[in-house]
Amino acid sequence: MTGYRTIDGVDVAGKRVLIRVDLNVPVQDGRVTDATRIERVAPTIAELAERGAKVIVLSHFGRPKGERVPAMSLKPLVAPLAAALKGRSVAFSDDCVGPEAERTVAALADGQIALLENVRYHAGEEKNDAALAKQIAALGDLYVNDAFSAAHRAHASTAGIARYLPSYAGRLMQAELDALHRALGKPAHPVTAVVGGAKVSTKLTLLGNLIGKVDTLAVGGGMANTFLNAMGIEVGRSLCERELVDTACAILERAKHERCRILLPSDVVIAHEFKAGAATETVAATAVPPDAMILDIGPRTVKEIVGVLEQSRTLVWNGPLGAFEIAPFDAGTVAAARAAAALTQAKQLLSVAGGGDTVAALAHAGVVEQFSYVSTAGGAFLEWLEGKTLPGVAALGP
Repeated sequence: MTGYRTIDGVDVAGKRVLIRVDLNVPVQDGRVTDATRIERVAPTIAELAERGAKVIVLSHFGRPKGERVPAMSLKPLVAPLAAALKGRSVAFSDDCVGPEAERTVAALADGQIALLENVRYHAGEEKNDAALAKQIAALGDLYVNDAFSAAHRAHASTAGIARYLPSYAGRLMQAELDALHRALGKPAHPVTAVVGGAKVSTKLTLLGNLIGKVDTLAVGGGMANTFLNAMGIEVGRSLCERELVDTACAILERAKHERCRILLPSDVVIAHEFKAGAATETVAATAVPPDAMILDIGPRTVKEIVGVLEQSRTLVWNGPLGAFEIAPFDAGTVAAARAAAALTQAKQLLSVAGGGDTVAALAHAGVVEQFSYVSTAGGAFLEWLEGKTLPGVAALGP
């Protein structure tokens, strides 16, 4: 993808390089339970250090709302970050601006790394306060943004700081933007989007943007029930936003106009209670009893989705196709995900996925590493799918 600067060819030797990353990882009893985000930013940090930069790492953690909340300190992440950097030592400053931060940065030799305390300890961070952005910028000579997952926020450390320093995309940001561009910017057709999840209401903008860009839109999860209901099909006690029937009808109508095929479940897995090991039955989508709930797509629907994927060259996936957290309602998501992974590995399909429960669903299916790109960016990935401009990316423009 063009339109932003990368760190290729930039002379960073001897320079103070501020790098914004996302270290907002799950921590339990002081221990990191999933280091994926740390591992993904380590290559850019290591590269900058190897090229002789003094690397100054910025991140948020949680939502301290401008207060110093000890439980949201980045200090416990020093050791996991050093481990991801293959044992390189990481200095720590208990503030991201002011005398302490200045001392920590001044003590760095070329190739050394420091982690600064949670930028959200300052109320000005989320307000994109110019004074705070200027203060942080004063600690560096160059700015690198490697936090696509925070790029939808116009904050002091994601957008504001770029006004005061030469700014570049890090390797993770670059990989994310390139993957997204190949998936929807200039994709190889036919393009299929698989969109699941509970509610249509949370994905109206996303659906509206995708309809104009993809050839087939396969809808699953609870949101499919709203579309079925809009077509006059009774869905029993299933999750269904009946107040959005008119909206769903308008989406179906627009899809016809855009020549986008919407693929809805033709058969479904139903149960009378949502719990592990509940008695289930597979029925036609048009034959759901009044006292039953749709909790997954059926095998015929899986076959239809796989058939579409086999004819596609590009796949964008967001959201599970059923209540995947509890077996056996994970079967549809797992089967479709594994088929997409196999086609990707056979070089027949470019597959890009992300947002919300998507990563957890694909991890449950054991296919995260087999997709072309799986984004851990959550809200930023969704806003990109919606066609919105992300402030953190726009700040890296040419």
